[in-house]
Amino acid sequence: MRYLLTNGRPSFPRLLFGCSLPTAYCPLDFGPRTLVSGQGSGHRTADDWPCRVFCYQAKNIAIFFAFTQIFLDFYSRTCKNSFMLKDRYLTKCILEDLVEKMVFVGGARQVGKTTLAKEIVASHFSAPCYFNWDSRNDRRMIMRSDWPGNADLIILDEIHKYKKWKSFVKGEYDTLKDRFRFMIAGSARLDLYRKGGDSMQGRYHYYRLHPFSMAELTGGHRVPAILEELPLSSKSENDMLLSLDRFGGFPEPFVKQNERTLRRWHNDKIDRLFREDIRDIQQIRDMAGMQLLCDMLPDRVASLLSVNGLREDLEVSHRAVTNWLNILEAFYYCFRIYPFVGKDYRSLKKGPKLYLMDWSEIRDEAKRFENLMASHLLKLVHFLYDYEGYRTNLNFLRNVDKKEVDFLVTADQKPWFAVEVKINETKVSPSLHYYKEKLSIPYCYQVVKKPGVDRLVKGVRVVSADRFLCGLI
Repeated sequence: MRYLLTNGRPSFPRLLFGCSLPTAYCPLDFGPRTLVSGQGSGHRTADDWPCRVFCYQAKNIAIFFAFTQIFLDFYSRTCKNSFMLKDRYLTKCILEDLVEKMVFVGGARQVGKTTLAKEIVASHFSAPCYFNWDSRNDRRMIMRSDWPGNADLIILDEIHKYKKWKSFVKGEYDTLKDRFRFMIAGSARLDLYRKGGDSMQGRYHYYRLHPFSMAELTGGHRVPAILEELPLSSKSENDMLLSLDRFGGFPEPFVKQNERTLRRWHNDKIDRLFREDIRDIQQIRDMAGMQLLCDMLPDRVASLLSVNGLREDLEVSHRAVTNWLNILEAFYYCFRIYPFVGKDYRSLKKGPKLYLMDWSEIRDEAKRFENLMASHLLKLVHFLYDYEGYRTNLNFLRNVDKKEVDFLVTADQKPWFAVEVKINETKVSPSLHYYKEKLSIPYCYQVVKKPGVDRLVKGVRVVSADRFLCGLI
């Protein structure tokens, strides 16, 4: 039952919220006529004026604390959840490209593709229509080409699980492109799965959706000018960095920031990756062996990847391990970066380094931090390629003398900037100076996890990770 505080007029909560406070929010009771159920008002005689003054002040105090409690409850219930529905960094790009072509969005499981398509992009259309291949009813409607007549956006989720999806989507688009806009989302690399045998060249733009990054979370992301110095932030965001480092950038665990939720989410993600995604598309004879490989990869992060070493540990063929790694990469579980090959120095020719899309799986702090940095740089490289059209790549530097720098970003095969990652070491790595001179790298950064650092030492900028990452995408 709701109550109305008695002063001959509607209570403050009713004016603010359109309803009175619940009893639980009004714990003070100053007599049987101070609080009256329903719409009536209580009255006292003139002899009761001291009590009336006291009750009036007590009522204001009760309202203040009640309003505070309501605000905190409202924040905990809605504000954190609404964070997941904020505009993602690709929203504007997708809306722009949908005017002319189809848009394909690929990305890791639970990275936010469905939310981006169904909740964010769809909100900009008057009659969007969403179909999920995993739904039996939706699947029937898709195969019958049964679309709502008044729809202006058709969203097809996980349709890449259909063997002939490419030719099907091409036919629908060619027939209905003047009537509908088409957006396709999937948990695999949609640009690779051409099982239908019919090319989609020239009919779509492809985007790779990445987890949350520092720039996206802080709202300060802007596209860095190609081959120019990065626009680093002057504001410290160390608390945000620590949260991102611990819980990763995937929406659900990051928003909840709970250790138990994170562990359960990891288990569910891996289980569904193998049970649903991979099994629906790939025929794997030794699924258990592939799962063992997946379990081993977090400990192999940030070091040169040896397929022979993995083959020996798993007691399988070199071909099997290579195939499994390609599949895991195609489903955005992991990614590999390769050494930069230059003409002016004896570079390492083979041996990639492997990183995970979800760095929160990694237990070692140094490896996890390097993986976080790799993921942020890959997000920048993919965005500049997918939207801006620049031929950007992410590599690392290592020569036969074992001089190594963690990352090098290139544009049209020209070095743009190099990044060396450290936890607390602010003394500039000699390898940075070596490669800066050897390859004429315009900008070099030594990024440290330690907060409050920003120095320029002989052309190398030593800067805290929170400030550096806010200058990316």
